[in-house]
Amino acid sequence: MLSYTGSAQITGRLVDQESNAALEYATATLYNQDGSINTGVITDKNGKFVLAGLPSGNYFLEMSFMGYESLKIDNIVLENKETFIDLGLLRLSIHTNQLSKVYLETEVPSVLHQIDREIFEASKFQNSVGGSAIDLIKNLPSITVTANGVLRARGSNSFSVLINGKPTQGDASIILSQLPANAVKSVELITAPSAKYDPEGTAGIINILTKSLSIEGDYAQVNIRGGFPPIQDYKTKEYPQRFGIDAIYNTRTDKLNISLGASYQRNDISGRRVGGLEIFDKANELHRFLPSEGERSFDKVSYDTRLSIDYTPNYNNEFSLGVYAGRKQKDRLADIYYDNYSISPVGSQNRENEFAYYNHNLRTRLGDFTLASFDYTHLFENTSKLSASVLYEYTFLGGPTENDNVSDIDYSTIYQQEKNTNNNPLNGIRFNLDYSWKPTVFTSIETGYQYRHLDHMGEFKYERKNVEQGAFDFSLVPEFSSDIRLRRSIHSTYFQFSSKKENWNYIAGIRAESMDREYQEELVSDTQKRSPYDYGYFKLFPSLLLQYSLNDKTKLKAAYSKRVQRTTTFKMNSFAEREHSEVYEQGDNTLKPEFIDLFEVGINKKFKGGNTVFANTYYRQTKNVINRVNTLAYESNGEVIDHILNRVYSNVGKSNTIGLEVGATLKSSENFTTFIGANLYSYAVDGVMGFEHRDGKTRTYDIDSKSANYSLSINSTYDFWQNASLQFTLNYLSDRVTAMGEDSRFYTPNLILRKFFLQDNLAATLQWQNMDLGILNTNEQRITTSRANEFYTTTNYIYEVDMISLNLTYTFNKLRNKSKFIESEFGKKEF
Repeated sequence: MLSYTGSAQITGRLVDQESNAALEYATATLYNQDGSINTGVITDKNGKFVLAGLPSGNYFLEMSFMGYESLKIDNIVLENKETFIDLGLLRLSIHTNQLSKVYLETEVPSVLHQIDREIFEASKFQNSVGGSAIDLIKNLPSITVTANGVLRARGSNSFSVLINGKPTQGDASIILSQLPANAVKSVELITAPSAKYDPEGTAGIINILTKSLSIEGDYAQVNIRGGFPPIQDYKTKEYPQRFGIDAIYNTRTDKLNISLGASYQRNDISGRRVGGLEIFDKANELHRFLPSEGERSFDKVSYDTRLSIDYTPNYNNEFSLGVYAGRKQKDRLADIYYDNYSISPVGSQNRENEFAYYNHNLRTRLGDFTLASFDYTHLFENTSKLSASVLYEYTFLGGPTENDNVSDIDYSTIYQQEKNTNNNPLNGIRFNLDYSWKPTVFTSIETGYQYRHLDHMGEFKYERKNVEQGAFDFSLVPEFSSDIRLRRSIHSTYFQFSSKKENWNYIAGIRAESMDREYQEELVSDTQKRSPYDYGYFKLFPSLLLQYSLNDKTKLKAAYSKRVQRTTTFKMNSFAEREHSEVYEQGDNTLKPEFIDLFEVGINKKFKGGNTVFANTYYRQTKNVINRVNTLAYESNGEVIDHILNRVYSNVGKSNTIGLEVGATLKSSENFTTFIGANLYSYAVDGVMGFEHRDGKTRTYDIDSKSANYSLSINSTYDFWQNASLQFTLNYLSDRVTAMGEDSRFYTPNLILRKFFLQDNLAATLQWQNMDLGILNTNEQRITTSRANEFYTTTNYIYEVDMISLNLTYTFNKLRNKSKFIESEFGKKEF
């Protein structure tokens, strides 16, 4: 008989009998003497559990974990409410009679379903090895990536990214492109988040979970990647370079965990651009043409170092410190040949003002990031938990855009030479305070507060050489040079209740948020500062998630969540930036946030042999939709600027999206598994955009667009021998109607061969990415925009195919990684 006195609780720690590895998510169930369940809990990452608030009486305790023999402790006596029982270290042994079955049944599936999320296992998608997290998540059924690298979830490029459950405020594509796929354990797609989470993100949340195990000792992993020479020639100035190295070292004791990581990546992409621009100048009865063709390639270099320290002095307290410093540089080279001419009268074959030239356009984006975070968690004796977190970020963004027009025959003859430069220092801070309490094993109460503050400045200079006068230096162009500053403060608090009763499981909550935004801008040519553009709101963001289990293999769910998409400084900068020869790009200083209502209903079902099927239908309504719209560019005198368009961000009205996503894991044999995911949705946007041009006139444009779209993901893996596999993946995006035109289909097939050596410590992965063989038009997408009787543009982006690379991964002390690094919250969204 066990009997103790002290505080009212039963505690212990579960580990594997052979390796002493902590067993996270194991179950500790307390039974009354008649065999009925009194209460129960699951173990934490250290294998620890606490049962508290128990009445006096006689009990027995059972510990269980999938694939292990259950452990039962009888004759537990709680004499009074002050009884304390510490069972110490409890060792579970593997179920030896069913060892072979355990190996098959506990194989990690491609996707797991929970009430509020779908969890995709990273190891099942080998085409991402040696790449970034963006290469991993594009395999998910609701995620697509366009030729220009735009990442979309359920048709929207607006969603939040979490790293190990911590909120970030960075642009999703940038954050995910910087995180090595080798460090990712799984990806959680939270399409209808509860009130516990920050409400930012039109399409919900993508939560990236890094590899995390709790075995004590040392762990190290080194990844080396090298790309083979390009197979096809895209007539670029330089051959692309693709190589990289990243390493993680982790050491863990009972109380201290230290992780250090560093990486260097070079990932160039060759390509070409073939396009054309037509402008209908009604005032002068002209039809202007600007066909173009030339290089469009990317040089991308990034390197960083990261440090995280976790200290757990006792069971009740945990401290975490994280530091990150890094640099990114992305050069986009678009060296294009143009042939500018007019047809007059319209409809004739008479060419006028024909002028051919060569445009050198190099846009460089630089980003230096320095971040620090501190986290503290305290577990009370009643198993309630208090967590506090603070993050500070300083980021420096910048980079010039060179734009030179020269003779297409003699490059030394310069017609026009311009450049944009900008300096964008950014300071951001985030503070979270959260409290959770489980009054019973089946209920949970959570509440918390969050504060965010962003201070972002921008100094934009537009400079031009006076080539007609033979000037050697650039001089400032005042009407295109500006200073801007955005300050934004957000206070929010939430309350959430969750419960599980019999076959029902639900989460209900509400979040209140107050935002104050001040945007100040000043043209260099202005004699005084303009008045600030202030905006603020107080909003409630409710959420409700329901799940019903028909049986142990079939579950139904329904959810509602209200969301917001806040605007960035980039989209609010109302001063034109020369993007390339035929486009000025600018934002809108009066942009309002988008407000979104999300609804979804779903079902998931398990079958014999590891086969699963799921389906979700969803509806999303967005108010204050922000669209990027092309318009004609006007001079200050009202004349249309020859072969130049304005690309403008603006609120245009509302949109509605209704869709169906389905997925299936099909295990046709012991060695052959296929995961198929598809998303079919209808999108409609309706509204009016008003925009003030350089001539001082405000013109309005009707936006009315509808489209039906679908995407498809296939991942087939065949395991042969004992430690080798062959995997084929295909990501396909259908033709898509946009607010002002159409994007063509886009697809990328890949083939991956993986083999393990040296007792599985060394993994070699040979990748054939963007398979084409000269016949498939892979990695190619045409984008078209138009407005009746004003303009028509079409551009075909043709990017590199048949890319071969080899990735080598060596792991020291395999499966002992517990690396969790912080990520940029503010700066990367502007990068």
